[in-house]
Amino acid sequence: MRFQFYKQPDQMDCGPTCLRMIARHYGRNFTVQTLRRLCEINKEGVSLLGISDAAEKIGFRSMGVKLNAAQLKDAELPCILHWRQNHFVVLYNIKKHKYYLADPADGMVVLNEADFNRNWQSDAGSGIVLLLSPTPDFYEQENEKGNEVRWSFLLRYLITYRKLVIQLFFGLGIGSMLQLIAPFLTQSIVDIGINTRNLNFIYIVLFAQIALIIGRVSVDFIRSWILLHISTRVNISILTDFLIKLMKLPIGYFDTKMTGDIMQRMSDQKKIEGFLTGSTLSTLFSMFNLLVFSVVLAYYNATIFFVFAVSSTLYTIWITLFLKRRRALNYKSFEVSAKNQGSIVQLIGGMQEIKLNNCEQQKRWEWEHIQARLFKFSVKSLALSQYQQGGATFINEGKNILITFLSAQAVISGNLTLGAMVAVQSIVGQLSSPIEQLLGFIQGFQDAKISLERLNEIHQMDDEEPVGKEWSHTLPENKSLTLNNLTFSYPGAGNEPVLENIELVIPHGKTTAIVGMSGSGKTTIIKLLLRFYEPQKGDIKVGGQQIGNIAFKTWRGQCGVVMQDGFIFSDTIERNIAVGDDYPDKAKLRHAVKVANIQDFIDGLPLGLNTMIGAEGNGISQGQRQRMLIARAVYKDPHYIFFDEATNALDANNERVIMDNLTRFFEGRTVVIVAHRLSTVSNADNIIVLDKGRIIEQGTHNQLTALKGDYYKLVRNQLELGT
Repeated sequence: MRFQFYKQPDQMDCGPTCLRMIARHYGRNFTVQTLRRLCEINKEGVSLLGISDAAEKIGFRSMGVKLNAAQLKDAELPCILHWRQNHFVVLYNIKKHKYYLADPADGMVVLNEADFNRNWQSDAGSGIVLLLSPTPDFYEQENEKGNEVRWSFLLRYLITYRKLVIQLFFGLGIGSMLQLIAPFLTQSIVDIGINTRNLNFIYIVLFAQIALIIGRVSVDFIRSWILLHISTRVNISILTDFLIKLMKLPIGYFDTKMTGDIMQRMSDQKKIEGFLTGSTLSTLFSMFNLLVFSVVLAYYNATIFFVFAVSSTLYTIWITLFLKRRRALNYKSFEVSAKNQGSIVQLIGGMQEIKLNNCEQQKRWEWEHIQARLFKFSVKSLALSQYQQGGATFINEGKNILITFLSAQAVISGNLTLGAMVAVQSIVGQLSSPIEQLLGFIQGFQDAKISLERLNEIHQMDDEEPVGKEWSHTLPENKSLTLNNLTFSYPGAGNEPVLENIELVIPHGKTTAIVGMSGSGKTTIIKLLLRFYEPQKGDIKVGGQQIGNIAFKTWRGQCGVVMQDGFIFSDTIERNIAVGDDYPDKAKLRHAVKVANIQDFIDGLPLGLNTMIGAEGNGISQGQRQRMLIARAVYKDPHYIFFDEATNALDANNERVIMDNLTRFFEGRTVVIVAHRLSTVSNADNIIVLDKGRIIEQGTHNQLTALKGDYYKLVRNQLELGT
């Protein structure tokens, strides 16, 4: 039975995709989204423990072991291998010292024993393997509907521009008819014009050919303009719908995705658009020409048509034969190329250490050894290309010579006129291009299919606010926040809870501070209150209402936030502070600038509030950036304020002024402040002390210092308290 291969949709999806392939091998289908969730994937990918836990949840018996090459040959296959110390692949067969792998990143690969061991084994001569065998529970699992490629999803974009598409096909038809006339005109020049020595007839035919060329060029111009309009509009429509969907997804989605994966999906739109409006339409045009000219060629001579058909089939088979060998060669060279890249980075970045330790020659020899291996692969790649190109040229030119011979023989025997022979040569030339385009179309179809799977995956995900659910769009009168028995751990198998059994009341209109050592869970409480994540256990209430029943936009509209990693847009200072307002309120803007104590900085800039900042504008310091974020939160005029290390980059003078301004701004608002610099929280109405995800102390500054407990130890040095 042929092993079913799936390509990983994202950079970190190798583990779930390997598990998906093995489950499919045993007769059950799971979506990669389900397996991602069960593996508890995060930005770092998954661990072997995560894959093992997910496998057991769907009914496998799993065992992670370290084996040597001899032991691996006796292991139950398929199994999952830890590959190159940073990847997972499926080993599904070993036969005659050949190892058959399904690599989610690179496809189906066959390696010899030396190459296999070099990629799999660690220095100790053994490698890590996850052995899997199905239990009866596995066969009780229901098949999930996969991420099917829904071409109808894309066709609706083309249907919108159906008038332009009809015009395009009309142009394709006219272009084909004009090309079809050309061989007959060529035949008439030879058979009639030359044989009868009628120069006037030749003039007429030549003028007709010029008219056909002008007509064909004109049709191509018009077709290109129509194609540009369709492709641009389709691309913008697909991309806009993608961005709309992306902005509806929960914030937690972006915490488990690499930026490159999201960018890749956006570039996927271009592949799909190119396939829809480029290769598909041009291939349809070519196939139409292939069909029409094949009929004409068969009309002229059935033997010549048969020779052309057989040779074209051989040409196609020959080209595709080398795809598998080329993939295996590329796979082997990947490791060496990666080492070459790393070696160059090390040479440049570590030059100081290289010189200090007199190891210039050693490092250069290491680099030269890698170059020798790269050269070896280049030689193999060139040889493969030469075999492929040589065979293709031999088949193609052999076809042309044989057709020329058969045409000449037919002319001599009287079965074909000389003009018909010239026409046949012209038709054969017209038929060669569609064959090559068809091979390109197959590759484009595969790329578009993978891209569409990735696109469908996003569109099938649940929105942050599902449409069917009833949402509250107002906050209760009692705006106190209550955390009941709250427990939370970040995605990732084996992760310890960041928060555990948190019982906390954040009173309405009061300032609550959260302090503790790094990693104690302070920022996580802020993220849960902002609904970046859902708690695994317990709940959060606003007054007596579950926070999960309040609409996200309603809740976040009442939250002014300064996070540690707050983002500054490439825009003016004014628009960075008044984010979301097309026409900023000048009075609110002046107030926000004053509270954040950033007026002097703005006054020193030539364009004031209209100065561009961010990646494409003026660089600003970390302290200025924090003051911008504070001004943004103040401008929003919210009821809830959440500050996460909002003043840690400020100097003492600025911090004192801003904290005095904020104290007045905080009046009547519910405030939560997370800080390491404890001078910023000493005036809070309640101070929470966290340690390893648990509340160990709470009270006012005076109460906690009098206890001389953990809080006292944290502030003793900063506030110069006595021992």
